[in-house]
Amino acid sequence: MSWTHTEIAGKPADVFDPGPAALPFVLIELHDEDGLSPASNPIFTAELSKRRLRCVAPHAGRSWWVDRICPEFDAELSAERHLLDNVIPEIEATQKPGPRGIAVCGVGMGGQGAVRLGLRHSERFPIVASIAGAFDLHERYGRGTPLDDMYPSREHARQDTAILHIGHHCPAHIWFACPPASEWYRGNDRLHEKLVALGVAHTADLDTNAEPARFFGPMLDFIVASLERESRRLA
Repeated sequence: MSWTHTEIAGKPADVFDPGPAALPFVLIELHDEDGLSPASNPIFTAELSKRRLRCVAPHAGRSWWVDRICPEFDAELSAERHLLDNVIPEIEATQKPGPRGIAVCGVGMGGQGAVRLGLRHSERFPIVASIAGAFDLHERYGRGTPLDDMYPSREHARQDTAILHIGHHCPAHIWFACPPASEWYRGNDRLHEKLVALGVAHTADLDTNAEPARFFGPMLDFIVASLERESRRLA
């Protein structure tokens, strides 16, 4: 059971292998604004080990995991395209998960990225999960972050948020949690309200005040159960 540092299409990534008893699934973890890899988080690692879940954690700077060029990540390739064109094919070729055997999750910037990916590409990301997802990413606009170069205005950034990508095809399995004390609570509450209004099935915990680590276990339980459900459905 260990993490290894590698590269996918020339971009750094960390890969967790729980050993020969690993489940036939893979979790993609998208990092937060701080860029910290889950490889440096012993609590998250322990929860992965407990569930025998493989994990791939690509690095993408403060790209917000959107389909916009972020020079901090790459001058020509967006973080979203990197996931779709490089990370997913690499996982399929090297780790060989079963059909629809890939889930995506994250905290903060990564959490909104995971849900946004599912809402834009539900056929490729049927299982998404977020902890304190930064769904109101436009609130960072104008504060000297890469978002200032990625979007021409705050409104353009708002128009590209996860909530405004909710459409007719949503991921089959959506889970998110956000403590009421989080700066991102309002966006999570709006997401919950919009999904309820549209009748989109999801699981949300917006009442528990706790650190992100408190949600690792429940999130991973949801992800594993959803992956197993998908594998049975396609069997």
